[in-house]
Amino acid sequence: MSTEQRREMIVAAALPLVADHGAAVTTSQIARAAGIGEGTIFRVFTDKDELLDACLVEAMNPGHVLRELASISLDEPLADRLTQAAEALRAHLGRMGTVIGALHGTTGHRRERGSGERQAPGGREASMKATHEAIVELIEPDRAALRLEPGKVASVFLGMLFTRPLPASGDLGSSPGELVDVLLHGILGAPGSGA
Repeated sequence: MSTEQRREMIVAAALPLVADHGAAVTTSQIARAAGIGEGTIFRVFTDKDELLDACLVEAMNPGHVLRELASISLDEPLADRLTQAAEALRAHLGRMGTVIGALHGTTGHRRERGSGERQAPGGREASMKATHEAIVELIEPDRAALRLEPGKVASVFLGMLFTRPLPASGDLGSSPGELVDVLLHGILGAPGSGA
């Protein structure tokens, strides 16, 4: 097994533990979960902080959700495609939030990055662009039925999905199906329905 494969295996085993325990997770717990000796972790990672940083990077990796979006069948109705996309994106954001919250919460993993450790320029922008393009691909088969071009519809969809209700409203937010229904059909009832 290559060092890169070991790295991926250790991070995959560590992620659920990091989500549960934050920075308080021990390398011993991670080694047990990965089915390896604790020393193997330190042959792959310089220290625990480097491992936790790798977990953070993996949690934020858009590759998983992009593969989920690409697996949605274009033969399904548009509403179903967008509902599945909303569910996949919300799950990705939830996983990402759990790991970030666990690492930066009360457990205090706040590693200072050196000048050589800055995040790659355009990382977030590239991720958002790839996500937008994946949503456009899901919308494209229905282009002729839309009042707006698929790129604009994708932007509105992502804007609705990533907007949270005000805390004072008491609303827990719309379900993916409700969000897609409002996107495709608006908020007004049918004429004559009293709306």
